[in-house]
Amino acid sequence: MITANTQCDHLRHNRRTFLNHSAVGLGTIALASLATGENKLRGSETGHISPPPFQPKAKRVIYLFQSGGPSQLDLFDYKPDLQKRFGEEVPTSIYPAERKTTMTSGQKSFPVAPTTLKFAQHGQAGTWFSAPQRHVAKMADDICVVKSMYTEAINHDPAATLFQTGSVNPGRPSMGAWVSYGLGSENHNLPAFVAMTSNGRAKAGQPLYDRLWGAGFLPGHFQGVKFRGQGDPILDLYNPNGVTQAQRRRMLDSLRKLNAQQAEKFRDPAILTRIAQYELAFRMQMSVPELINIKSETQSTLDMYGSQVNQVGSYAYNCLLARRLAERGVRFIQLYHRGWDAHGNAPTQVPTQCADTDQPTAALLQDLKQRGMLDDTLVIWGGEFGRTVYCQGKLTKTTYGRDHHPSCFSYWLAGGGVRGGMSYGKTDDYSVSVVENPVHVHDLQATILNQLGMDHEQLTFRYQGRYFRLTDIHGKVVHDILS
Repeated sequence: MITANTQCDHLRHNRRTFLNHSAVGLGTIALASLATGENKLRGSETGHISPPPFQPKAKRVIYLFQSGGPSQLDLFDYKPDLQKRFGEEVPTSIYPAERKTTMTSGQKSFPVAPTTLKFAQHGQAGTWFSAPQRHVAKMADDICVVKSMYTEAINHDPAATLFQTGSVNPGRPSMGAWVSYGLGSENHNLPAFVAMTSNGRAKAGQPLYDRLWGAGFLPGHFQGVKFRGQGDPILDLYNPNGVTQAQRRRMLDSLRKLNAQQAEKFRDPAILTRIAQYELAFRMQMSVPELINIKSETQSTLDMYGSQVNQVGSYAYNCLLARRLAERGVRFIQLYHRGWDAHGNAPTQVPTQCADTDQPTAALLQDLKQRGMLDDTLVIWGGEFGRTVYCQGKLTKTTYGRDHHPSCFSYWLAGGGVRGGMSYGKTDDYSVSVVENPVHVHDLQATILNQLGMDHEQLTFRYQGRYFRLTDIHGKVVHDILS
């Protein structure tokens, strides 16, 4: 018989042996979140997990990652004085050559490209939003816009990897995996960490690799479960024709006995993982069909999310599914929406992206709020970096492109103990550098963990002779934006 103590002993003998390939079939899905005995498995590792030093403000996170680099100048960081500088060269003292990417460093001219989008102030604090964000702007009093984010990475993949894992180098655990490792699961029948992807109408966008929601060197059962964007969100969700639930249960019981015998013989923790894997898969066959049945939602709720809400794999559908996952106890819900890579026609592309994301994002906030869930759900919106003030390519009165810009960009947070109705941080007159209250990627990560009741310096895991953490050796909690 395999006991909890035996499981821990096996893990100590071979900690590194676990499945590390992401998939979406039920045969491998349960590996991503072992609900049964998860705390025992986590306790058997050599990480340092301290009890929460205070009552957490957030129970869960919904991270709306906007892949491609949303332009802060066209969304949040309003610079009306730039209109008078249209077409002027950005001074090299403001934007030196070494800060430009190879895509634009060879340009002979770097003209100022003011936004063509109209801005207005919203909410009691007068937070600036551009016109294409008319729905999100209505939630201004619940939102904290951080205008002073910055990062070191200037290319998409390392920049996205840094936000998701705390390192520009692939192979580290994702933030959701760290949260799952630190807090475990609230729902016996669903994963602790779920990832979903969607594509904007503007363009296909940058590739999204499974390692962005992977477990890295953490045990494999902490990796995120990716829900598919077409058909059934999980393959093999339903029993084959002619196979009843009772037959499936008998088969799993027999398989469990055989696997237990092999585990006793070979002392391989992957076999123990496989046992729990099949069990969660069995439970998910009962829980997931109810989860994805959005026909149970009222028509007014569906209308709130917009016309694309019934399209499986759309951003609107994923936002609604995020709320349904949140109310069922899923700890970390990650949405990736592609298409913000506006190197060419930003005046057209940014509004098109907002047409996909604005209404569903606002609906998610409103839906959580009216259900009394926003107070303990931390919602985060933002991408891997921002966009340049100078034009990439030819500048006209109606057309401009923007290159990558890591030195300042905007994020926003809502709920989960964050102060709503405020803007934090400030950039210079060109939106090139942070001049007040800089917030690094690791600061954001430290703040997220803090709101979940975890000290980012204490949430560690020993690997290859040293203790690792999400924030590496950096990061500080941004207390100014917390209530």
